Amino acid sequence: MKINSKLPHVGTTIFSVMSALANENKAINLSQGFPDFAASEYLLERLNYHATAGRNQYAPMNGVPELREAIADLIGDCYGRKVDAETEITLASGATEALFVAVQAIIRPGDDVILLDPAYDSYEPAITLAGGSCTRLSLVPPRYQPDWQQIEDSIKPNTRLIMVNSPHNPTATAFTDSDWRELERIADKHNLLVISDEVYEHIVFERERNSAHRYPGLAERTFVVSSFGKTFHVTGWKLGYCVAPPALSEEFRKVHQFVTFTSFTPAQYAVADMLTEKRDEVHALGAFYQRKRDCFIHAMRGSRFELLPSAGTYFVLADYSALSDLNDVDYCHQLTREHGVAAIPLSVFYETPPESRIVRFCFAKREQTLIDAAARLKTL
Repeated sequence: MKINSKLPHVGTTIFSVMSALANENKAINLSQGFPDFAASEYLLERLNYHATAGRNQYAPMNGVPELREAIADLIGDCYGRKVDAETEITLASGATEALFVAVQAIIRPGDDVILLDPAYDSYEPAITLAGGSCTRLSLVPPRYQPDWQQIEDSIKPNTRLIMVNSPHNPTATAFTDSDWRELERIADKHNLLVISDEVYEHIVFERERNSAHRYPGLAERTFVVSSFGKTFHVTGWKLGYCVAPPALSEEFRKVHQFVTFTSFTPAQYAVADMLTEKRDEVHALGAFYQRKRDCFIHAMRGSRFELLPSAGTYFVLADYSALSDLNDVDYCHQLTREHGVAAIPLSVFYETPPESRIVRFCFAKREQTLIDAAARLKTL
């Protein structure tokens, strides 16, 4: 059978490839972004409580009311924005689903979308499946900051949407206040919609959390996507949500109901309890991961890797130019097979990779895991 693929250039994601390679070689996995430590005992107890209490059937399509109300309260606490839990918040089966649904809701054949490279690998396939095209513009190294003049100059008559991600995976940078204001200005001036991927919103270092939620003119035209998997160390629960104005949420829900319809019911109740009773853990998340970042940076002192600044997420970039002339994909394979540490190559996040030798390490691990990985890397 001959199949005319809708995604002819898409294969298995680099995250699956590197994690499988790490398992095969018994390497320390600092590639795929997931914790190797347990979630909150309270959260797990509440999951068990709600599952055994019989809350195992379909939840409402837009999410259980208790969780939507808790999310609205959290947004108010963090950003001072009042959102309507009934009309503006929709639960999804992970942030990836929410991003996909938002794209399908608004992109039609012939629409163009601005992406900022390096970009997370789920963005462009969603746009392609909706019949859209991508204009990919590179963040400016070594600080990986957006060039807003270049972005504005790249807007075409068919530009419909700009997708942004802050704190940014994979570069571990974060938008400044001026970045958010420039995005707000450009989106308003050119009547663009925005998808703001904020799955690492609570994991920022040496700075205040920021979001599209803080900017009223931006919030009124934006899908803000967040993730409980990242916030509560339960990536396997695949529970995220999208906040958008009522008109955008209505379109989002039209698609969402035919993709997953609803999401893991007992987990929704458990997370609602967590946000109600243990909200301080959300506010402490930045400091929690900053300690892990600093542990890894300290452990890597004396290595020949040059670690780049990490302002947020649970990643840090490392330049290996002093160690090898291999391209980053081959180097990550060599690092995993021969030295027992798995990383992610930066080039896979680009349409046209720049000339650089940079890999991404994940520090969402136990401190001993980070120390052991650094000990191996320092032998190079």
